[in-house]
Amino acid sequence: MASWARRLSVVALGLGVWALSSQATLANGQARRSAATRTEAAQVRCPAELGVGVSTGRVFCDVLIGRDPSEGILVALPPHTGPITLTFDLHNRHTYSEEQVRAGRAFARYLAVVGVLTMNNDLVSRAVVVSEFRVPRDLFDRVGGGAGPTGLKAVAPLSIESVTVELRADLDQVSLLGERLTISRPDGEYRFAAPGQPVAAVSNIRVEYRPGRRRN
Repeated sequence: MASWARRLSVVALGLGVWALSSQATLANGQARRSAATRTEAAQVRCPAELGVGVSTGRVFCDVLIGRDPSEGILVALPPHTGPITLTFDLHNRHTYSEEQVRAGRAFARYLAVVGVLTMNNDLVSRAVVVSEFRVPRDLFDRVGGGAGPTGLKAVAPLSIESVTVELRADLDQVSLLGERLTISRPDGEYRFAAPGQPVAAVSNIRVEYRPGRRRN
């Protein structure tokens, strides 16, 4: 019996050491993967800045309808190895009116379509954001810098749609351009597709990548 007890003790000790070793290996592997990737705010050229949110502190940039990628929101991609992941938050734009809210005539439904394009005008991905406004709490944020007594702009970000796009390893810049906007109100439906028309707003643009040398 004593011999069997010693053997069981040795087996249990061996299993414990194996478990600790496995946990350490897993932790080291996760640490290496974490160290191999980097997530950071992207460097962005915004041709039409909506402003800074008073609640979130986010910078909101209008997405304009266009056909030329150089005229869109340009996102510079840092030197990287392998694919790079682009993420951003997409918001509908609502023109807020306290008078319409009090009168019960403020309802609006928005559908905006935005494209992520290469600088050669190749479409990488599309993103869609749909939301409705009825009451002030439907707004995602308000933007400062308005001329009225509140100091807030009438146009405000509405809702939030998180977008993730995986980009090819050879890209060093992409563009965000609007495609179309549909607004539904009690008095009818309105569609916009003319260049220069703002269709949505973006914020929190980030990139996740493995650092590496930029290829010539």
